[in-house]
Amino acid sequence: MKLSPLKSGGMATAIAFAALLAACGNNGTKTETSPSTSSSAAVTAEDKIVFVNSDTLLAKYEYFKDLRTKMETKGKAAENDLAAKTQAFQREVQQYQQQQNTMAADERAATEQRLSRKQQELQVYQQNAGAALQNEQAKEQEILYDKVADYLKEYAKGKGYKMVLTYAKGNSAILFADESLDVTKEVVTGLNAGYAKDKK
Repeated sequence: MKLSPLKSGGMATAIAFAALLAACGNNGTKTETSPSTSSSAAVTAEDKIVFVNSDTLLAKYEYFKDLRTKMETKGKAAENDLAAKTQAFQREVQQYQQQQNTMAADERAATEQRLSRKQQELQVYQQNAGAALQNEQAKEQEILYDKVADYLKEYAKGKGYKMVLTYAKGNSAILFADESLDVTKEVVTGLNAGYAKDKK
């Protein structure tokens, strides 16, 4: 009567969030850019199109780092809770197996029915716990997306940019973009400033 371990949603990896961010500045079109190594003049409003390195953004955005820590903590707590419940159940099963030969037939049948119900309840608990974590993760991903998308919308409007693309290493559709178009540092600074203000 062993149960499989909790298969929780856990925290999405940076790659998953990078994919999520790919639509932030281009109305859902997953068009991405790749930086070059050339050194050019600073970005001007005439450039109109810029890009954000989503790998760097996620690595330096304090909100994402706090969110990842929070979800990892919740996932670990859920796993530990299920492990404790599973171990307690398995101890009951072992105790029954040691005593079943000395038990009356009707007592054995009643105990087996009780243990069977407990196993089913534990499996339902496992499924519900995993689903709850996945639902919370999905909500947190949506909040993260909205925070970045809303900021980029205002940022682009203020700078006069018509499009903000994203670049993620190993997942790029555009083969070249001058590094002067990389506005990641500014965006991260703005996002972190907003998050710091929200935390106060």
